[in-house]
Order: sequence, then structure tokens, then C-alpha cells
Amino acid sequence: MNSSKNSSRGRQQRKKTTSNTSKPTFHSKKKFTKNFKDKPTYRRERPTSESKTTTSKQLKKPDESLGIRLNKYISNSGICSRREADVFIKAGSASVNGKLITEMGYKVMPGDVVKFDGSTISPEKKRYVLLNKPKNYITTMDDDRGRKTVMELVANASKERIYPVGRLDRNTTGLLLFTNDGELAKKLTHPKHNIQKLYHASLDKKLAMSDMQKIADGFILDEKRVLVDEISYIMNQPKSEVGVKIHSGRNRIVRRIFENFNYSVVKLDRVLFAGLTKKDLPRGHWRHLTELEVSTLMML
Repeated sequence: MNSSKNSSRGRQQRKKTTSNTSKPTFHSKKKFTKNFKDKPTYRRERPTSESKTTTSKQLKKPDESLGIRLNKYISNSGICSRREADVFIKAGSASVNGKLITEMGYKVMPGDVVKFDGSTISPEKKRYVLLNKPKNYITTMDDDRGRKTVMELVANASKERIYPVGRLDRNTTGLLLFTNDGELAKKLTHPKHNIQKLYHASLDKKLAMSDMQKIADGFILDEKRVLVDEISYIMNQPKSEVGVKIHSGRNRIVRRIFENFNYSVVKLDRVLFAGLTKKDLPRGHWRHLTELEVSTLMML
């Protein structure tokens, strides 16, 4: 029994010794200071033809997104349609950075100056929004005193930034036009173009016929002559309800006219502006102008 146990122990020891000797042992530091040739090298794989194609496509995308075709640029400026723009381009009506462009598909890049018939144009689409302004809103882009502004009422009317044309004071209601067309806005507010506005004024007392005549004849206010285009009582209304048509753009001019003759304006509503009316436009609501309305404004 003892001899068999000894023999089995011997086999186990030999087996253990054999397994230990099969593992590599490093006793010298020289093993860690091998020549660099023995180290594995990592080479960057060359792109295949498929990856080259993908890369080139990826590089082209940002380039295409930088520019906008000239015909679309002109169309977005509100001058005409793309098809019509192509005709104008061929005819030599457009230039980019001072160079006449007649080729189709030409791309305008950011920072380029584009002119159409000699006038610089913008690719932003022109917007024309008409608001029936309610009371207690001020005509300004923002207010540092936290008061309500007309911009809150037309916040969803356009993606483009639009501006009020002229002003209506806080307590005056009625028609107010908004647009990003600077040339038209200037035209509608400049005195020389005589853009008419019609107001319905509710006075604190009846307007005497003599005072109405004085207003119609014209008078001096703050050392400047005031002329109204028309003034009359509102039909089928008390004589405290008066209609005034005027083209002056002076600040609070209608209120000041009546104050000059000792009347207070209780309510003031602008019912007509440059031929535009409040028809089917409830108070506090807005609408986009029709193409016909825009064309009419352009011809004023």
C-alpha cells in the first residue's frame, strides 16, 4: 500500500514539474529590451474604392448647401417666379458682385451682393401682414417696461422678421400693416406719397359744425399747418362720432386735432390704411395680404 502511494505521489510530482517547466519564465531584463523590429507594427488601412466614393459624396454635401441658385434667390426676393427669373437672367438683368450673370444654374454664395436691374436684392421672401390692433398694445418691437406689444399678436404670422409700418398709439385700435419690405414701408410712411388713412373718432361731446369747418379749412398746430383730406359725421350716428381722412404721419395727429378745439377723443379706430380695410378681420386677428392687394400697394 505504501509503495503504491509513493509511486502515485511520484507521478504527481513529475507531472507538476513538467507542467511548470512548459510555461515561459523571464529572469532577465533583456527580454524587455528587444529591438524595435520585434515589436508589432500597425499600418493604417488604405480606403477601398467604396470608402473613397462615400467620402467624396460626404464632402460635396456641405458645398451644395452653401449656395442658392440665382433664379431661386431672385424668386425669394419677391420679384417674380423662378421661371420668370430664368428669362430675366438670360436677358442680363442680374449681376453678382458686379459681374453680369447669364448662365443657368449659377449659385449665389453667402456674402455675395446680388443686384437686379441695378438694385440690390435680398433672398428673404417678402411678407405682408395686416393686423386689426386691439386696445392696450403698443406699437414697438419690444418694451423694457413689460407692456404688451403688437409683435405678440403677429408672432406666428411669419418665419421672417417683420416690422410695423408706422405707429398706432396704445389706446388706438384698427389697421396696422407689418412687412419686411423696407422699400414699401418707406413709401407708405413718407409724407410725399400722400398715403391716406381713415379714422373713426368717438368724441366726449358733439362736434360743432363751426369747428368741423375750421378743421376742414386747415389750421396751425405747433407752428405747422394741419390739413385733413376729409372730415364728416358718421352716418346714422350721434354727432360725436366723426370720420377723419388724413395723410399726415405726425405723432397722435388725430387726437391733437380735436384737443386743439377742446374735444377729447374717447375712442379712435383706424378703419382704412392705404386702401386696405378691416373687412372680415376681427379685432386682435391678422391675415396675409392677397397678391392683388400687394400689387395695388406697389402702384400707389
